[in-house]
Amino acid sequence: MNALHDLPIIKNQTAFNLARWAELCADPLWTDIEGKIETDRYGQIIMNPPADPAHGGQQADLTLLLSKFAPIGKIIVECPISTSEGVKVPDLVWASKKRFAGIGGKAALTAAPEICIEVLSPSNTRNEIEAKRRLYFAAGASEVWLCERDGHVRFFLKTSPSRAARKSLLCPEMPGKILG
Repeated sequence: MNALHDLPIIKNQTAFNLARWAELCADPLWTDIEGKIETDRYGQIIMNPPADPAHGGQQADLTLLLSKFAPIGKIIVECPISTSEGVKVPDLVWASKKRFAGIGGKAALTAAPEICIEVLSPSNTRNEIEAKRRLYFAAGASEVWLCERDGHVRFFLKTSPSRAARKSLLCPEMPGKILG
């Protein structure tokens, strides 16, 4: 008996991601699962426990601040995005109307919006967050924001993706700390 599973041969990662994500969204097994799911590049499920109330509060605070300080666009919480490593789900995204029209999909976005935001949880590792930051930039994000547990927001720009900037270029009035 062969212990190895046959993994799919993937010629078009985005098409594969979108099909797999649509399959998962249509499966009643996953509709009532607590927590967040993502996939790896082979469509295998990665599960995360439900976020704590502080995490949800920071998502809400960031949503309100984006609606106040960002240009007109689309703000989405828990937005699935196709990446080279499967479907990833940032806590919050902002997309201009033009960008959203070009990347919108039924089950998941075909590329990253201009701003992808991760609210950090105790279970996040540095390697996981750095990998997600790289994936969002590779998928087309202009900025990736990381909201620390204490409310500090670090802004990473595509022009210098590994070093935090003083402020967002797309949303320059955004404060560097949210109240929690």
